[in-house]
Amino acid sequence: MVPVVDLSRRGRSAAGEFAATVTRIVESGSRLLGEETAAFEREFAVWLEPVRSPRLQPLEVVAVSSGASALQLALAAVGVGAGDEVIVPAFTAVPTAAAVCALGATPVPVDVEAGTANLDNALVAAATTPRTKAVVVVHLYGRPAERPDTDLPVIDDAAQAHGAIRDHRAADIVAYSFYPTKNLGGIGDGGAVVTADADIADRVRRLRVHGMTAMYVHTEISQNFRMSEIEAAWLRLGLPLLNADNDRRRQIAARYRAAAPDARWQTIHVDHVYHLCVLRSAERARVRDAFAAAGVATAIHYPLALTQQPGYWKFRAAPCPQAEAWAAECLSLPCFPELTDAEIEHVAGALAAVPT
Repeated sequence: MVPVVDLSRRGRSAAGEFAATVTRIVESGSRLLGEETAAFEREFAVWLEPVRSPRLQPLEVVAVSSGASALQLALAAVGVGAGDEVIVPAFTAVPTAAAVCALGATPVPVDVEAGTANLDNALVAAATTPRTKAVVVVHLYGRPAERPDTDLPVIDDAAQAHGAIRDHRAADIVAYSFYPTKNLGGIGDGGAVVTADADIADRVRRLRVHGMTAMYVHTEISQNFRMSEIEAAWLRLGLPLLNADNDRRRQIAARYRAAAPDARWQTIHVDHVYHLCVLRSAERARVRDAFAAAGVATAIHYPLALTQQPGYWKFRAAPCPQAEAWAAECLSLPCFPELTDAEIEHVAGALAAVPT
């Protein structure tokens, strides 16, 4: 069976170098907010913006404990709090909305585009009220999303989009996840807040350590959102490989599209990094069975729109038919850099043979 993802392949290739790194960290005595974390923050900032005009404020990266934490801290940093509303796409992973709820604010699901599965910006103005404090734009599956024309703060949820965003300055904040399956995946969990606003970066740094500005002096109320040194070290090992990994994902997706040109693929984009390679099928159960019989594993990301999630029903404000249609039809195919050429051809053969 060709797997949707297999983390053990990368793990085996990096095990020796990582073991030496862990030994060095253990012997150093540093566990949190040490040189590994600081080095990763610097290196990731350079990777995100390798060529920067000296006239521009440098991008700042603040490493945190998870992608959900990155979203929560980003929203807090632009002033979202209890009683506020935040517009989110109705088709996304639940943490996008959960981060809003963690601050006592209300997520407002807005429908997505039929082709991209990203936020339908034409609907943002109608969903905006005097309580609206921010908009979250999700680059779903690694496909870049357009940002809405709004005066509200815009937070980019780039949990699945490492390498898909050309201009990090067009959003107020970009939030990344380093969950193990991501394009840049961690050994455990992790995230990062990226911004060109030094004041926002400073506030996020405070908020990730209980709102502390000096030892045991807390000027804001917050909790622990630190990244471990071991997590940062693993990410540093993966970062130099990320461009080649993204290219490999694009090659895999191109081969699949060529094998099934009439399938209903997510709308193509030159900067798509294919965290997931997704097609749509009105007969998803039958298609999954056919792929399984052909030795190809598949997955569903995600089976329910926010408007269909039991815990989030109370936030439904307007119909979201496109989001719910995506949830009913989406199907993820194997797409990760360590797939062999033979496995890719096997999946392509199944795509050509199975009507979707």
